[in-house]
Amino acid sequence: MTGMSAFATMKVPSLVRRRLICGFLVLAFCLPAQAGRHGRHWDEEDGHDHERARHALRRGEVRPIAEIIDSVAAQVPGELVEVEFERTHGHGPPRWLYELKIIAPDGRLLEVLVDGATAEVLKVEED
Repeated sequence: MTGMSAFATMKVPSLVRRRLICGFLVLAFCLPAQAGRHGRHWDEEDGHDHERARHALRRGEVRPIAEIIDSVAAQVPGELVEVEFERTHGHGPPRWLYELKIIAPDGRLLEVLVDGATAEVLKVEED
C-alpha cells in the first residue's frame, strides 16, 4: 500500500487518526524552531522524539513515519494509539527504532518495535 492507505485500514477512528498525525507534524516542525531560539546545539541524545526523528530523517537515517505506519499496518492489525522514537545503544552499532503501541482487535495492547532505517518489524509483544 502507498501513502497513508495502510494507516487508514488500522481501524483508527478518523478523529484519533487526524489528531495523531497533526500532533506529530506540529511536534516535528514547530517545536524544534522554538528550541533553536535558545542557541543550544542539537544533539541526538537530548530533545524530544519529534526533534530526533526530524533530524534523523534529514540525514537519511530513517524512513518517514508514514512508511513505518504502512509497514506495521500490513502486519499488525489494530488501533494505533502511540508512537515513540528512540536510539539503541546496546550491542552492535546504534540504530533508530520506532516503538508503536497498538490496541489489537481482541483488546490487547501491543508494543511493536520497528527498525527506523528499513521499516522492518523487529518485535511484537504485549505491553
